[in-house]
Amino acid sequence: MGIELTPAPMEIELTVNGERVRERIEPRELLLDFLRERLRLTGAKRSCDVQVCGTCTVLVDGGPVSACTYLAADADGREVLTIEGFAARPEFGRFEQAFMRHAALQCGYCTPGLLLTLKRLLDAGELRDERDIRHGLDGNLCRCTGYRSILEAARELAGEPDGSSQELSRLAGEGAGAAGEVAGAAGEAAGAAGEAHA
Repeated sequence: MGIELTPAPMEIELTVNGERVRERIEPRELLLDFLRERLRLTGAKRSCDVQVCGTCTVLVDGGPVSACTYLAADADGREVLTIEGFAARPEFGRFEQAFMRHAALQCGYCTPGLLLTLKRLLDAGELRDERDIRHGLDGNLCRCTGYRSILEAARELAGEPDGSSQELSRLAGEGAGAAGEVAGAAGEAAGAAGEAHA
């Protein structure tokens, strides 16, 4: 019968949301479990466990990682930002308002990962247009919104004109043009009727 070896616990020290944290962990412990179970930071969610959905996204040294496949040991000496830490920063209000204004969330399960990914894209100057947004968010899945509202919120954060507002302006312009044509036609018909009566 073989002997099963259990890796010895190890100590890590890292910064989480601006605070130093020191813990003894199992070498195989995932960052997602470390944050949720040890620190009670539950904003990062468990879903796919295979690094494809984005619900567990947190920032490590400013870059997004999938906490469901990232070892807590690999965060030793690094800085971790979760949605709880981001929400405490003044800049968060801008993101929150954009998402609310465009109804870019419904159940909210994927929202923390989306917000942190957008923060990283904006900080890195990689949120310039819709193509950048689509590419940057291709690892974040949402099953509620259909993505259009998320794209519109992200475009607002990027400083692009809001697509929905442009569309409304276009439709309003078309409506005004059509109304003018109808009024013109009515005027011509009235004139023709007057001539016939005379």
